[in-house]
Amino acid sequence: MSQLESMMAARRRAETVARMRTIARTGAPSQNGGAASSSQERCDLCRTTVPEDHRHMLHLVERRIVCTCEACWALYSGNAEYRPTGSRTLFLDGFECDAELWGAFQIPIGLAFFMRSTVTEGVVAFYPSPAGATESELSLEAWEALVARNPVLDQLDSDAEALVVNRMSEPPQYAILPIDACYALVGLVKSRWEGISGGGAIEQAVPEFFAALRARAAARAGIAS
Repeated sequence: MSQLESMMAARRRAETVARMRTIARTGAPSQNGGAASSSQERCDLCRTTVPEDHRHMLHLVERRIVCTCEACWALYSGNAEYRPTGSRTLFLDGFECDAELWGAFQIPIGLAFFMRSTVTEGVVAFYPSPAGATESELSLEAWEALVARNPVLDQLDSDAEALVVNRMSEPPQYAILPIDACYALVGLVKSRWEGISGGGAIEQAVPEFFAALRARAAARAGIAS
């Protein structure tokens, strides 16, 4: 059985478990197959309600973020199809990436994130667009050159976190973030996108996003000290 077939089989087993857990919690589904409407966020695996600061996992094959309750996070953490998102926020001051090296990635805007993927066994690049996260074919030579200049990238945790590059600010910003934070940035830009070029979406949303990240990181550092 191939790796993809194994993952899909695992997914079917996971969905069966999730359905069984839903029935156990809420009783048999209604005759029309519907569910009670609720504005509360729910676990994507068992549909129980979750708090605003709930955990996330990455669906490895579909590359989408999955909201989880604590029980499902623990249950699926060892599943071949899912990966818990990372937890560290690391701002990379002194990061080296000149215009020539950035141009080798052939990304149409100055904002992207780069993730090591265990499914593709390579590095995948994404950048924001009106449709959400757009995947870009990545030059491995360019990535290897970037790592050579910035050895910290050797420590990038596959599937769980990503390098975020924001060359739309002055000076450019670089950080290693949890993968769900990267998708949150893409969603923020998408929600504010205007017209063909995006309008003020990126110019306003991205600085706000990074400012909030720095504030949270500083708060955590203050608590830790």
